Amino acid sequence: MTDYAEEQRNELEAIESIYPDSFTVLSEVPTSFTITVTSDAGENDETIEVTLQFTYVEKYPDEVPLWEIYSQENLEDSDAEGILTLLQQQAEENLGMVMIFTLVTAVQDKLNELVDEIKNRREEEKRRKEEAAEEAEKVLFQGTVVTIENFLSWKAKFELEMAELRRKRQKEEEQQQLNAAANKTHG
Repeated sequence: MTDYAEEQRNELEAIESIYPDSFTVLSEVPTSFTITVTSDAGENDETIEVTLQFTYVEKYPDEVPLWEIYSQENLEDSDAEGILTLLQQQAEENLGMVMIFTLVTAVQDKLNELVDEIKNRREEEKRRKEEAAEEAEKVLFQGTVVTIENFLSWKAKFELEMAELRRKRQKEEEQQQLNAAANKTHG
């Protein structure tokens, strides 16, 4: 017959020695504890951190322990769901063996993947923005392609503007001549 309490005590000691700074016992009966898992540092030293709470059930490791995400930092809800699914999958694969270390390692790997994904998304976004800026700059330097139609349209507008300027100038000259003639008669 399996001595579940003995296996649980032995695993707890091992876990405490592996994770001395991130392991905390919450209660003795039932045995409940947290382990904080932190990803490797990302691009700007940002990390993703998850504190997992595990609670031994009476027949652990022949039955899966209870777990939940106790707290999280920089973790999106959809990724938190993914972690819970990963824990379920890993627990089922390791049934009958002490598995907390395996579960925590799987979560650690997943957090590192997420940090890499965040980095890749940022790089992709930066690259897209740079490409958009380059395209905008090309458009500025490219100008309008000259076709016969738009040249004739431009020429017609230009000729109208020039004719308008000539009329204004002619009016101004006529006005100056009138003023000069008026000044001669008065002077």
